[in-house]
Amino acid sequence: MIVLGIDPGTAITGYGLVREERGALTCVRMGAVLTRSDVPLPARLCKIYRELCAVIADSRPDCASVEQLFFNTNAKSALAVGHARGVALLACANSGIPVVEYTPLQVKLAVSGYGRADKKQIQSMVKLLLRLDAEPRPDDVADALAIAICHLNSAPYQAYANRDGDQV
Repeated sequence: MIVLGIDPGTAITGYGLVREERGALTCVRMGAVLTRSDVPLPARLCKIYRELCAVIADSRPDCASVEQLFFNTNAKSALAVGHARGVALLACANSGIPVVEYTPLQVKLAVSGYGRADKKQIQSMVKLLLRLDAEPRPDDVADALAIAICHLNSAPYQAYANRDGDQV
């Protein structure tokens, strides 16, 4: 199974593809869509959409995982992330791949075992779990890989819980 993790943002949208084979996790591809702040928002969103569609077409993931929108004190920032998130969801939907969403707490627990892990801890765990030579940069790429890892760690339990007739 190959999962595309997406960490949406208007300046940087991180993405990472992680494969699970016989219990081993491998990074297939990682990167970021970068947009300049002096470019109008519609053009930035088009670039994010086009580049994510190209990644999906090239890599053919089985599904995508995206972090649920987390509202903090900065509503303007949350709105900008919401725009990029909507474009990411549209790219996945138009490409025909299912999308699963996770809260930041679920991602941190699945990757580090600690729901209050900081960015540095998540980056270190991503490096360790994927056996990378260095921590992924920028942070958005590490976050995208963490979201993909979260799905790969959670999917077997979700499948079990969703089986007809079984009770957990």
